[in-house]
Amino acid sequence: MFPAASLLTIIPLALSITASPVEVVNSPITLPIARRLNVSDGTINLLQQDRDRMAALKDPTLKRSGRSTPATNVGNTYLVAVGVGSPPTTYNLIVDTGSSNTWVGAATEYAVTKTSINTGQPVSVGYGSGYFDGTEYTDTLTLGEGITIPHQSIGVAIDSSGFSGVDGILGIGPVDLTAGTLVDEPSTTIPTVTDNLHSQGTIHREFVSISFEPTTSMEVTNGKLTFGGTIADGHVGPITYTPITKTNPASTFWGIDQSISYGSATILSSTAGIVDTGTTFIAIATDAFDKYMSATGSNPDPNTGLLLISSTQYNALKNLNFHIGSETYTLTPNAQLWPRALNTALGGSSNALYLVVTDIGTPSGEGFDFINGYTFLERFYSVYDVSHSRVGFAKTPYTDATTN
Repeated sequence: MFPAASLLTIIPLALSITASPVEVVNSPITLPIARRLNVSDGTINLLQQDRDRMAALKDPTLKRSGRSTPATNVGNTYLVAVGVGSPPTTYNLIVDTGSSNTWVGAATEYAVTKTSINTGQPVSVGYGSGYFDGTEYTDTLTLGEGITIPHQSIGVAIDSSGFSGVDGILGIGPVDLTAGTLVDEPSTTIPTVTDNLHSQGTIHREFVSISFEPTTSMEVTNGKLTFGGTIADGHVGPITYTPITKTNPASTFWGIDQSISYGSATILSSTAGIVDTGTTFIAIATDAFDKYMSATGSNPDPNTGLLLISSTQYNALKNLNFHIGSETYTLTPNAQLWPRALNTALGGSSNALYLVVTDIGTPSGEGFDFINGYTFLERFYSVYDVSHSRVGFAKTPYTDATTN
């Protein structure tokens, strides 16, 4: 589910994310993730991208009507290289925990090979400010070097918008998010890549883990996507799990319950929200956002829309604490900043101090009261456990980094 403002040219992408071979240790399969911040058409409005995405996530009807919103190209992406067909064509796909359909053909045209089977089923998914319409195929997917998934369902785009420069999406959300995307069979779900890796015996545990390293670069390979396990150097200390929330609509996604405090003051009581790689910032309910804005002394910046603070206010900034299950995950003052080296990409001042906490646009108590997006996930290792319906987190070597 994505919005944006014009995407990068990905000529070096295939080289950068396929140069490192897939890691296979026992069962887990690890792929490098390349982060790309697109400024090919000038500055990008990442806040508006997030707002468009949030609207689609919170309103399921937008999933079926992506064309109702003017399409803009996603500008902040996290991509993996996936092969499709035999011989495989490499496609650069957005890693998305907030959707579950895997599809190709937005930039690089789908190549029919001997393993391609056209199911004849029309498929359609809207992503808030973009969409794809096409046909569902089954084909062989290749992850890295030699790990194949025969008969994987994939969408092949006939028409798409909002995805210039990328080839499609690798959806790793819960399988129920695919319901309604097959036009003629709306009650049918489509097995995800994770589902098939597990059912075919390629991975022993049906879960996915993701790690990111905070970065100040426009283009960098700074993450790892692992199917079927975790990587030892990706986290520090134990991974602690929390069950998927029972509160709708967050329960449809990788949704959890959490509360948030700024310093010692609670700004958001325990409530439901989601964890999402496709959202750049950390969005919280309007009442919590107002408390955070007041406590930090920040004000919305007219150029970027983000909260702006002075150096004096930054020196007084307190920790932002996310209380999830029995654990507390803390964003230090530096972790609450957008990287200053990337300010101008958003149309901001190079030396300004912008905060990464944003307004979700609705009050708490709506069942979708926060999104822990990329700026949270780059500080904590995350695990999405399909079999046990839970999400796990752990500290990383970069949790307390001061790179911003």
